[in-house]
Amino acid sequence: MPITINVGDEAVEAAKADEPKPIQSRIALNARRTLDGNYMIFNHPEIDIIVMPEKNKVISFSKEKASKNVYDAQDRLFTYLIKRGTLEFDSVQGGNVYNSLEATILESKIEGVNAVQSVLYNIGKFLLEEKPYYSFIKSYFDEEEDWLLDPDAQHSTELGEVPQEEVKGDVRPGMLPYALYYEYY
Repeated sequence: MPITINVGDEAVEAAKADEPKPIQSRIALNARRTLDGNYMIFNHPEIDIIVMPEKNKVISFSKEKASKNVYDAQDRLFTYLIKRGTLEFDSVQGGNVYNSLEATILESKIEGVNAVQSVLYNIGKFLLEEKPYYSFIKSYFDEEEDWLLDPDAQHSTELGEVPQEEVKGDVRPGMLPYALYYEYY
């Protein structure tokens, strides 16, 4: 086996090539690693995401309280990952678990690019894009709840403040409701 020795500028450049590359970007995820090496990501309010490096798959499941928006969130996730070039576009399909979708991770042909790291990074970017929408929805419902449970003085009355009247509202005593007028001819 031949031995190559570099001298001068060639030695400096060869030494630089052997150094590990610096971290280009970081992203924070609420994730766990399973015993078999899968990554479970729990950041999204509608879905849980699992990245399976050994099977080259990404799977999304609905949270315990599934709403009508789960499929839309899954569709947005997989569309986002496909457009970023990390998933095979024709591999998205329903999983064997109810309300789940799965897709295959593309094999990385670019030297130095790890496909699983790329998928995890893009999932993190997707979650950052989704966060303002779900923050707005949560704040909207919180405000509505506060408005209903603790109204201001203009929109509330104290008990006994509204005077009693003999007839109130649209439905008069002894009269049939509007919908029933046409039933009895």
